Amino acid sequence: NRIRKRELVVMPTLPITISQSPIIVAFQGEPGAYSEQAAIEFFGKGISTLPCTTFEDIFAGIAENRATYGMLPIENSLTGSIHQNYDLLLKHQLHIIGEYHLRVSHCLLALPGVKLEEIRRVYSHPQALAQCEANLNRLGLEKIIDVDTAGSARLIRDNQDRQAAALASAHASEVYGLEILVREMEDNLANFTRFLVLSQRNDVAFQPEEQKYKTTIVFSVPNVPGSLFKALSVFALRDIDLTKIESRPISGKPWEYLFYIDFIGHVENKNCARALEHLGEIAEFMRVLGSYPCQKQE
Repeated sequence: NRIRKRELVVMPTLPITISQSPIIVAFQGEPGAYSEQAAIEFFGKGISTLPCTTFEDIFAGIAENRATYGMLPIENSLTGSIHQNYDLLLKHQLHIIGEYHLRVSHCLLALPGVKLEEIRRVYSHPQALAQCEANLNRLGLEKIIDVDTAGSARLIRDNQDRQAAALASAHASEVYGLEILVREMEDNLANFTRFLVLSQRNDVAFQPEEQKYKTTIVFSVPNVPGSLFKALSVFALRDIDLTKIESRPISGKPWEYLFYIDFIGHVENKNCARALEHLGEIAEFMRVLGSYPCQKQE
């Protein structure tokens, strides 16, 4: 990507349109994937979903008006950031309009009527198998890698193998007509994936009296001593809470980096607006990817 100097993109907010119908949400994976579950929990059961083969396809689906919104995983509490998706946020001109923290709970799924003692092997994505390793070893099950969690559930249904199970979501059991033998198979229950909700339009209304907001930006600074310190100080001087910072290499510029930052606040908040104006004086490039409601804590 060509990084244009002194670019500042802050789109005006529009009335919220999530209530519009029909709502089609693009996600990566097969029906029954955790990303589809996140979309349903965020928007409600009345939506339609668009399965996509790759993360890039999510962006294409929205840009081509085949989907209203996209559900993009950006980080996991156990395995960290999904770097590819940070790069895609910069490559495309979509807006972040929301976030959702999905509790990832792996279930052991089998054909209807099958008992746990009949199971000899389990299929799933390698990350899911790794997250459940201790419990799978305790059960003495052979671990077999599959492309994804939902795909492993579909495989069990299609093959009608009564000695095989899948590690997937409870949602996948409903999609593929499987039974849950064991819930919460994961070794660490503090397993969450943070999703970003993407849209062509920046259609989140600013309601500071009712809602706490988060803003995501990306910027670069000159490769000179103290430049990153000066950039971050614009937030510290105004007591703005930084909740996430991620660096990504700039294509074609070895050892130079873009910095992605999440902070608490909205671009229309005066304190945040002044901070971004100040940062714009320091940064070579800056772009606001979205100001959106924070995930509500239960």
